Amino acid sequence: MRGVWNVPYITACYLVNATIIRKEETRPSYIRNLLDADMAFCNNMRDKDIFMYVSNREDFGHLINADNFDTSHLHNELYQIFDNRWDFERRYIHENYSENFNPNNTIQQPCPDVYWFPVATPRYCKELIEEMENFGKWSDGSNSDERLDGGYENVPTRDIHMKQVGMEQHWLEFLRVIVRPLQELVFTGYYHDDPRIEGGYEQVPTRDIHMNQIGMDKHWDHFLMEIVRPLQQRVFIGYTQPPRALMNFVVRYKPDEQPSLRPHHDSSTYTINIALNRPKIDYEVR
Repeated sequence: MRGVWNVPYITACYLVNATIIRKEETRPSYIRNLLDADMAFCNNMRDKDIFMYVSNREDFGHLINADNFDTSHLHNELYQIFDNRWDFERRYIHENYSENFNPNNTIQQPCPDVYWFPVATPRYCKELIEEMENFGKWSDGSNSDERLDGGYENVPTRDIHMKQVGMEQHWLEFLRVIVRPLQELVFTGYYHDDPRIEGGYEQVPTRDIHMNQIGMDKHWDHFLMEIVRPLQQRVFIGYTQPPRALMNFVVRYKPDEQPSLRPHHDSSTYTINIALNRPKIDYEVR
């Protein structure tokens, strides 16, 4: 709904007609007893019979959160998925991303269990490449990698880890809010961060009472995290609380460096690859 509303209180960001400021009898005042400045301003305006309005008939813009804006990167907006998500998604998420969830949409599947989705914009791909090139500390492509625990990479690439450019947590959030819904769309059964059973169907029923029915779910989760998980991690190495991505990086392929990657088995439940280059523009297609 769009319109104009006469309101008793406004704050933060507003436009004032210049004639109101010029006249001494209507000039805004931000002082009134012990009221805060915004409350005093509104109270004084009401006493002078000057109406205040909220209008959404036109899109004048929007406020952003600049409190934690880091200017140390080449493309600082790449790091705004937490503080300014609306801007981040408009800037970097593909315009057809929502069509992925259209029930009438046919998802491209070039081979079994591999799916193609429109996810990121060309700007995201371009700026992520430039951010990595600006950092410039590509690995040498050998099995020796001091960034890893143990210092050995079984399937080496020339890459830069997300954590090296301060993007680890931002990328994990990207996986959680952008990638995970796509994963759950095509790989049914891999649900995370939701203790409820979806669809109301239990494949292996028992006569039971859920912990959340008696208010014990949080206590039981704490018991599992603090008591059981250390035992699990001792005998089942590599299984951690989902969803979690331990290896997040951008790989660079060049004919005179590393032209390809040999076939191998990832140790992940599922893998996401975003092609950052443009075919026939950034590289030749054979």
